[in-house]
Amino acid sequence: MAIPEHHRSNFQTLLRAAEAGDLALMECTDAATGEPRYVLCAVGRDKGEFLFTPFGHLYDGDPFAAYIPPEAGA
Repeated sequence: MAIPEHHRSNFQTLLRAAEAGDLALMECTDAATGEPRYVLCAVGRDKGEFLFTPFGHLYDGDPFAAYIPPEAGA
């Protein structure tokens, strides 16, 4: 399965933010559950204001149990 282009583009944005030192880890509240989430954000600036673009949250628990990697050679 191919990774969609918009995800590839977002990943490139994340890499550029990392190279520039413009990443933040923020404590946010999950809109659906109200639980705290620790969210990786790219940091931008607009007219002196900081803008935070969320890219994903850190998984609570064992991430190896949560995800199945692609099959080798698939």
